Amino acid sequence: MTLGTDLDQIKALMTTYLDGLYAGDTAKLGQAFHAVSHLYWIQDGVVQDEPREAWFERVRNRKSAAAQGLSRHDAILSIDVSGPETAFVKVACAMPPRFFTDYLSCLKTGEGWRIVSKTFRTETR
Repeated sequence: MTLGTDLDQIKALMTTYLDGLYAGDTAKLGQAFHAVSHLYWIQDGVVQDEPREAWFERVRNRKSAAAQGLSRHDAILSIDVSGPETAFVKVACAMPPRFFTDYLSCLKTGEGWRIVSKTFRTETR
């Protein structure tokens, strides 16, 4: 693979992720996140660690931004490809009034690029 092809594939992965997040579509999110992926954040000063499936359950049980008629506020802020199998992506997204910055560690697997770790922060505006 060439860097240009990998960048295109990573951008496509981010589109799948952001579309799935906005729609609350765990099938799409499942295409973006590797089965062993985890999410991390700070809550009350304590690191939280949640496996993908627990997060998907929360997504299934909440009204999506699309279903609420909320505007999209997502963007790819940066992509850092450090080698043929590793990349780090920073994105912005929102479920107003909550705005998120996500740091996504990605690996190129036999199935293509997948998110293996999501670390995020939330700001209420």
